[in-house]
Amino acid sequence: MQTDIDPRNLIGRKAFDRNGDKIGTVDEVYLDDATGVPEWAAVRTGLFSRDAFVPLAPSEMVQEALRVPFDRSLIKDAPDFGVGRHLSPEQELQLCHHYGLDVSAPASPPPPDRDFGRLAGDES
Repeated sequence: MQTDIDPRNLIGRKAFDRNGDKIGTVDEVYLDDATGVPEWAAVRTGLFSRDAFVPLAPSEMVQEALRVPFDRSLIKDAPDFGVGRHLSPEQELQLCHHYGLDVSAPASPPPPDRDFGRLAGDES
């Protein structure tokens, strides 16, 4: 997956589903450790709710908000891996299957220690 969304501009932004219904607020952005490309966002779905992972590649910034092209119910039912940790390749695969995303094999296999990092706010 690839996206041209700047991860530094996502933290704290509102996120909406494909129907324009509010999902929540972007809490964290997860980058591919090998490429540095932002691939997933953790969206806080409510005051006492959890964070739901959403894919960034099919999403877009619209009027200072993240528009995710999936229904709110699908997003809220995404696998819960907790935030603040790396996403393993297996977890990413589960998320891809959940959203029905293409999981075509990469041109070359990733290194064995490849996992997905996170970018949490400003880390100056």
